[in-house]
Amino acid sequence: MYKIIIILYITCFGLYILFSRQPDYFDGEKTKGTIHFIKDSITSKPHPVAIYTLNKIGYSINTAYLFKTYKEGEQVNIIYEASQPQNAAVYGLWGYWFKWNEILFSLILLIVMFQIAVAITKNPTPESLIEQLESKSSRKRKYKD
Repeated sequence: MYKIIIILYITCFGLYILFSRQPDYFDGEKTKGTIHFIKDSITSKPHPVAIYTLNKIGYSINTAYLFKTYKEGEQVNIIYEASQPQNAAVYGLWGYWFKWNEILFSLILLIVMFQIAVAITKNPTPESLIEQLESKSSRKRKYKD
């Protein structure tokens, strides 16, 4: 039961990641962008922004991902939707494919599923215990013949 839960989790999370990325991995276009630090208007702290140009029009996206640091002037790959170039993200393992809030939520879901599996298998009903004992004794007789 535990192995099934883990296999189901990995399969579902993998498919979720593959088909839920925005901009879409399969339809998105890629380009290069440059990281610049711009001061936030509220906190006055600098945060990284990727600036890229398409058809002589400049676009910028916020790249302040948790656990990800950039340097001023760093070149990054950007994936964007061809129909809406302002809808873009820095193409990378952390920030595009994996996001901390999705990983946290999915791990909580895995723990809940695991606890449900433990609760189901820990206290079987008397009928299922009798059935299990009968199937074990019939298997033993089968091999003694």
